[in-house]
Amino acid sequence: MTEETLTETLPPIRHWPALDLTGTDFDPVLRELMREGPVTRIQLPNGEGWAWLVTRMDDVRMVTNDPRFSREEVMKKPVTRLAPHFIPDPGAVGFLDPPDHTRLRRSVAAAFTAKGVERVREKARAMLEELVDELLQDGPPADLTATVLSPFPIAVICELMGVPAADRHTMHTWTQLILSSSNGKEISEKAKREMAAYFSDLIGLRENSTGEDVTSLLGAAVGRGEVTLEEAVGLAGLLQIGGEAVTNNSGQMFYLLLTRPDLVERLRAEPEIRPRAIDELLRWIPHRNAVGLSRIALEDVEIRGVRIRAGDAVYNSYLAANRDPEVFPDPETIDFSRSPNPHVSFGFGPHFCPGNMLARLEEELMVDALLDRIPGLRLAVPPEKVPFKKGALIRGPEALPVTW
Repeated sequence: MTEETLTETLPPIRHWPALDLTGTDFDPVLRELMREGPVTRIQLPNGEGWAWLVTRMDDVRMVTNDPRFSREEVMKKPVTRLAPHFIPDPGAVGFLDPPDHTRLRRSVAAAFTAKGVERVREKARAMLEELVDELLQDGPPADLTATVLSPFPIAVICELMGVPAADRHTMHTWTQLILSSSNGKEISEKAKREMAAYFSDLIGLRENSTGEDVTSLLGAAVGRGEVTLEEAVGLAGLLQIGGEAVTNNSGQMFYLLLTRPDLVERLRAEPEIRPRAIDELLRWIPHRNAVGLSRIALEDVEIRGVRIRAGDAVYNSYLAANRDPEVFPDPETIDFSRSPNPHVSFGFGPHFCPGNMLARLEEELMVDALLDRIPGLRLAVPPEKVPFKKGALIRGPEALPVTW
């Protein structure tokens, strides 16, 4: 493509408000943006100016995996964004580029490998069985979020992180305050500082540790001088917060299953398809509101005939990429036999979610336990009465009232 044919007439800026969406409804603004073109311009409720948005799978993969787009540079600009504050702190792994990003991720990689995740499988299964025992003992009706979908992922991520059971509730409280855009910047920042101080103490105590949990691995890496304490603390916070995303994802997943009895019947009749079915549900569920963290173009880059200039902010939508009809035939349909299923629900490129195998393990354990042990599980209220979180960055039900 020649210089002259690159698009210089900029597309209009679309305002993307913070929507409180319920159920598994797909964001109507995002749907319009996908229709408008592969590369559009958006303005979110906070920050300044506008940013590019890419929505097609090929472009999302390119932007997230191309060193010409930087996360570090985002910290230097008041980029338009959904939250009133940045979730990661400067220097945290979410705002690093390779090679620093690679070095930091390497320090905890062992905990998130198949072997590392298998290490917690039996403990996780036992913790889940206990929660379901209590649920059945107390009898219906119950709030599935409060009884299982929230305490289980918290227990599992705390186990993997090496956070003592006695501190799980405090961790959960901090995470909720950090992940909400409705409490205001001060409350969120205070929670971030308190969580950071906690991890600073815990990692500091484990500098010569040979443990396999994340804070032990980080303590040992700090002790060897491979990462700084500040870097280790930032990474621990992000991993801890990321671990609770499972609560929201599984909340949406079970809401969807309990409003679609045909899907549940199939999962009960054919347990062998569950891992593949969970992958399809992960593709289809709209995990978040709007978009996550942007990247900054370090040089002029052309995407589909549009010139992205050096210094421009670029967002990608994994949700949109997961509905790209060129990659997923009939993308609106939940198809448990979909194969291959190259969804990007866990991201792509260097910032691909390290906890993807752990999240899949948790979802599989929960589907097995809840469908097999509670055959009559169903919603206790009409679907439209299920309350969904307001002002949250990650979507999910506030409560999931069930009976059986």
